[in-house]
Amino acid sequence: MAPKRLFLVPQLTEVEWTIRPLLEEWAEVASYDPARSVRPGAVSREAFVEAGLERLDDQGWERFFVVGDTFGTATAVRIAHARRDAVQGIALGHASLSWDMDGDRAPLNRELWEAMAQLMGQDATSFVRYGITQLTQGAYDEEVAKQMVERVPPGELEATWAMIRDRREPIGKLLTEIDRPLLLAKHEGCLMFTDAGFEDVRAEFPDAQTVAVDKAPSADEGFAQALREFCAP
Repeated sequence: MAPKRLFLVPQLTEVEWTIRPLLEEWAEVASYDPARSVRPGAVSREAFVEAGLERLDDQGWERFFVVGDTFGTATAVRIAHARRDAVQGIALGHASLSWDMDGDRAPLNRELWEAMAQLMGQDATSFVRYGITQLTQGAYDEEVAKQMVERVPPGELEATWAMIRDRREPIGKLLTEIDRPLLLAKHEGCLMFTDAGFEDVRAEFPDAQTVAVDKAPSADEGFAQALREFCAP
């Protein structure tokens, strides 16, 4: 039987995937550092996608699963769209159809986003180093936050968050076009992503497998197990 292969797409750096050792027990795993992979001053969603595709193509995999979480989901879905003939399935943590903040069913919490954006604008490096643990409710500890800062140049860190602020990401539309099996994960009690946003993506893709976990999926053992079951067939 051919081994399962997972391409993990982070929002900033691969160290976010603290469950990677669990995944490597049963699958071949690859990832990359998006912000460090692009040319200085050239941060964009397209550049993140191209860097991911280059890393993915280096693996030489004919078949694989694409896995994304938080603000890496937009990059993950675009990568899957570009290689959809080889994609076996897509798993998304903090799953949503978009990153809209307006309306009763907005996927993102505008009040929290604006507060976070203000802190990031004042000192992005300090926010990631000292604030990421609080924002993720302990999913990432201080050591992971330190590694994130060390791996991403300060200028690229600020540019990455500025890109995320743009947030015009047609995630749901791209998933429809890819038309592959889905695993959609909800982070229970998440401060940033809303329950309504998850309910709407689940309603849009009623055949998708779903899971609710207590921490950010990239750091949650329950998501690791759900991912293993999703990839098993």
